[in-house]
Amino acid sequence: MGKRTIGWCVAALAVVVVLAGTVAFAAEKDTWSGVERIVAVGDVHGDCEQFVKTLRAAGVIDEENNWKAGKTHLVQVGDVLDRGPDSRKAMDLLMRLEEQAAKAGGAVHALIGNHEAMVLLGDLRYMNPAEAESYGGVEQYREAMSTRGKYGRWIRSHNAAIKINDLLFVHAGIVGTYGEKSLTEINEAVREQLKKGEQQGIASGSGGPLWNRMPAVGDEARVAAEMAKVLKRYGARRMVIGHTVSRDGVKARAGGRVIRIDVGMCAHYGGPAACLVVEKGVFYEVRHPDTKRKLPLETPAEKPAASRPGMETLPSATRKAA
Repeated sequence: MGKRTIGWCVAALAVVVVLAGTVAFAAEKDTWSGVERIVAVGDVHGDCEQFVKTLRAAGVIDEENNWKAGKTHLVQVGDVLDRGPDSRKAMDLLMRLEEQAAKAGGAVHALIGNHEAMVLLGDLRYMNPAEAESYGGVEQYREAMSTRGKYGRWIRSHNAAIKINDLLFVHAGIVGTYGEKSLTEINEAVREQLKKGEQQGIASGSGGPLWNRMPAVGDEARVAAEMAKVLKRYGARRMVIGHTVSRDGVKARAGGRVIRIDVGMCAHYGGPAACLVVEKGVFYEVRHPDTKRKLPLETPAEKPAASRPGMETLPSATRKAA
């Protein structure tokens, strides 16, 4: 074999290695496996005090609000913004925990919710006046959330949907034709819309993953059937969602395929400081200060029961913020 041939072989091998590394990185940016402990927190809506209580109850942070959870993965499923006055404090905490968790071998996943999308696209209807004042006023708030601003850049860098082990995490839910897209396609489309500031698209569509209420409140059997299809597509067993308040705390539905974790923790709704904790495949609701309740989860059946007559189509989603 000549030197030129050897050179071409080495170059080709280098390209393969680089491409392999690229593919691995792309696959890992929205998918993780082998995670023994997951803490998932629902909508915060500017109530940093309740958020802190929840994280402490779940053993995520210490009394100084520093990471103490080792290799745990913390998922916040979106809607840190709006309604309450302290979303800036909550985001600052999440930013700090991102760095601390990474150093400890864990991770923080702050997902994009419909209220993040609304604010980044200029809709401030649900902004708490005190929230704006924490930035110095409404215009300063808009600037902070812009593509140039610290918080706007941070939010726009995040995912809308991720998979950890066999669990999907998303703000509202993935159903219908959105379930035909890969997580990477969904996340890139959401980020692209928010970066361009386009009013129409996946981040603002009523049937999209940030808005659709069907997984939370749709007909039980119909949701189970739809989830069976969607979850199979992603190689997952359950979907964990926020967006729609569950007055009964963390709760499963649709044969255990959907887990609702928006407990309405903020002052606006008056719910508890509570979250979902998954430890070695066992699911719990943890409430401040020290309540830990094992969830009575069903094992999703291969073929869910048929939906009721007349429920063959997905219910239309109502684009109403929560």
